[in-house]
Amino acid sequence: MSCHRYSRMSSSGEGGSPWGHHGRMSWRPYEIAAVILGFFIFWPLGLAILVWKLWQRSQGFEGDFFAFAQEQGARVKDAVSGVAREGSAAWGGPSFMRSTGNVAFDEWREGELARLEEERRKVAEAERDFAEHIDQLRRARDREEFESFMRGRKGEDKGA
Repeated sequence: MSCHRYSRMSSSGEGGSPWGHHGRMSWRPYEIAAVILGFFIFWPLGLAILVWKLWQRSQGFEGDFFAFAQEQGARVKDAVSGVAREGSAAWGGPSFMRSTGNVAFDEWREGELARLEEERRKVAEAERDFAEHIDQLRRARDREEFESFMRGRKGEDKGA
């Protein structure tokens, strides 16, 4: 990685200070613009950028925002590619799917998970059936109310 992560200034009279020459921070124009724009758009955003900039300098990071972002992106990419290289056997998935090393327990757990999945499927099917039943009842009630309305309306027409 090309940025100088956590590298402190040399002891050339600055005493390891994260501040630039003569105690001044070196700001790039786009960093200044980002802070100003952040304050203009939403003041907590500008404040967050400013605090982050001061924090990164106090930690000795000499790069700018984009170098920091590139470094973090590379770290994430390395982590993801490492998992992909090792394959699913190394990661093993969620903790409830990893092998414990005990074949009998793993078989029992898989059987229980299959049973629970079947129960979940049955409950979902019953929920669907109940929703259809409620829908049919609602339609029948609506039909009855509509027919009652129409009968009442025909009665008004004949009486007039």
